[in-house]
Amino acid sequence: MKEDFFKYQAQTSSHPLALEISHANGSFMYDSFGKEYLDFIAGVSANSLGHNHPKVSQAIKDQLAKYTHVMVYGEFIQSPQVELTKFLAKQLPSSLDTTYLTNSGTEATEGSIKLAKRYTGRSQIIASINGYHGNTQGAMSVSGVEQQNRAYRPLIPGVSFIDFNDAAQLSLITNKTAAVILETIQGGAGFIEPVNDYLHKVQKRCNEVGALLILDEIQSGIGRTGTFFGFENYNCIPDIIISGKGLGGGMPIGAFISSNEIMSSLQEKPKLGHITTFGGHPIIAAASLATIKEIVNSNLMADTIEKEKLIRKILVHPEIAEIRGKGLMLALIFKDEEIASKVILNCLENGLILFWLLFEGKAVRITPPLTISSIEIETGCKVILDVLNELK
Repeated sequence: MKEDFFKYQAQTSSHPLALEISHANGSFMYDSFGKEYLDFIAGVSANSLGHNHPKVSQAIKDQLAKYTHVMVYGEFIQSPQVELTKFLAKQLPSSLDTTYLTNSGTEATEGSIKLAKRYTGRSQIIASINGYHGNTQGAMSVSGVEQQNRAYRPLIPGVSFIDFNDAAQLSLITNKTAAVILETIQGGAGFIEPVNDYLHKVQKRCNEVGALLILDEIQSGIGRTGTFFGFENYNCIPDIIISGKGLGGGMPIGAFISSNEIMSSLQEKPKLGHITTFGGHPIIAAASLATIKEIVNSNLMADTIEKEKLIRKILVHPEIAEIRGKGLMLALIFKDEEIASKVILNCLENGLILFWLLFEGKAVRITPPLTISSIEIETGCKVILDVLNELK
């Protein structure tokens, strides 16, 4: 299998971890040799309820028995889509009541940019240096990491960049700006939170000049930061939200959410302002609805903050310079990239799955399932500390 993996499947890096998975359940994965691994990354923040959650699995089976794909998105009334979008609206401010379901967070980024341009009639987009919103051409155009972008230029025009958390640069948002797109918490850059009421200041400036504020909640949303969406922590209500990853409970999904007024601009001039065949796939929508119902109707969001406190309490070590992030969206920051990589690889050998962040080489991702237990957290943190002690 490993030989075929490298021969037939396209690779995205020269040294993938190449762990051959046999099965997974709860907070654990098992390789083809039967070795157990405690999962501290949840499929990069995607498996909100862990692996093979019974309510998600049952929702998939129930919908599978009814129908799978029947028509392109938005033409037929399909109850999984309607119920999912209605439930999402009930968790959000009244100005965010209409959802467009997509196949991925990246596609949701593309849709949100198109929506902002169409609604405002403007073309300029302002994004953040070191931001990340996906890997298609449009999403890359608003991701401010030149090392990723330079090989694929030219990208879409009309994009300017500002520094995240620098309120002095907000004057660059003008009446020519269609939208400002930011991650609520910068992910690839190192799980950097907004400070000094930054997002509120961005929203205020957007309101002054008639621009829309798009917040990328692909990583920070769906309970991961202790609230349903991350923006609820930062005194801000965006005009458009981008979602994905944890929204599907391990199934592929994305969504962009706005007001009915704004979203309706995709209906005409031209018609079919955004089109997707498989967006809102009924099986995926059923899995998503089961996932978010479990998160909303349980103590998982409140528990996320207590679990963050536990992790911060245990992971105290001279090699850990800082722990960034909020809730169960955390990053350990080390003094150099070499230590971070050794921690990830040595922990893997010891049965704990950690991972890198995209652009901050000194960081190690900790984004476990929201369902992870305190005992499992303690077990994983002990592995990290043992590995760090062995590195001395």
